[in-house]
Amino acid sequence: MIEYWRSTIGKKQVVAITGAILVGYLILHMLGNLNSAFGPGADEARVDWYAHWLRDFGEPLLPHGFVVWVVRVVLLGAIITHITGIVQLVKRNREARPANFPARRIGRSVESIAMLGTGTLLIAFIVFHILQFTTLSIHVTPVEPEEVYANLYYAFQEWYFLAIYLAALILIGMHLRHGVWSMFQTLGLDNPNRNAKLRHGSTALVVVLVAGFAAVPVLFFTDVLDPPKTTAVITALSGVPV
Repeated sequence: MIEYWRSTIGKKQVVAITGAILVGYLILHMLGNLNSAFGPGADEARVDWYAHWLRDFGEPLLPHGFVVWVVRVVLLGAIITHITGIVQLVKRNREARPANFPARRIGRSVESIAMLGTGTLLIAFIVFHILQFTTLSIHVTPVEPEEVYANLYYAFQEWYFLAIYLAALILIGMHLRHGVWSMFQTLGLDNPNRNAKLRHGSTALVVVLVAGFAAVPVLFFTDVLDPPKTTAVITALSGVPV
């Protein structure tokens, strides 16, 4: 296994597999986020119910929140392995290049040239996203534990949070469009007879993901979705924690 990781093809395949794991998570995360589109609900927002369901999943056989933590550990491992593999591959490629040999950019897409840059910015965004909606460490707008709908509503009433997330989605789209296609190549799934379909499929997947993620903040910002019916409303109006 160690020898496999040390080989160039091994690193590329591990990067592709961990990338596939992260793409799979993004699809599930987008579908979960879209529960916000059902609004605050009569008694409980559907996205809040979904968040509670994730934490309660497997009980009483599994501890509360067990599945969520398993997913977090798997994602953290995938991200670290993905980044480590890419950094080592880039370093190996540069070391193999003769001195003063210009980087070949002819025929390369903008997305492929910007992969390192978009990847670095996405890491920064992931940290920001976790601080805002997972640990609730960012208190620019009202936040309450386990009040997902309310936290999203108040955050995306602010134009600058909307701008940050839409900009991040553009970066995600650029990174994924090249990344998904590269994954097919690395895993040996590409073929002259189906390359066009794979490219179009990669683009279609990226469009669906970006549109799905963008829909939620846009719906909140444009007031298509109603305000939450939670304690966060009281907190926002009074300024006093409940």
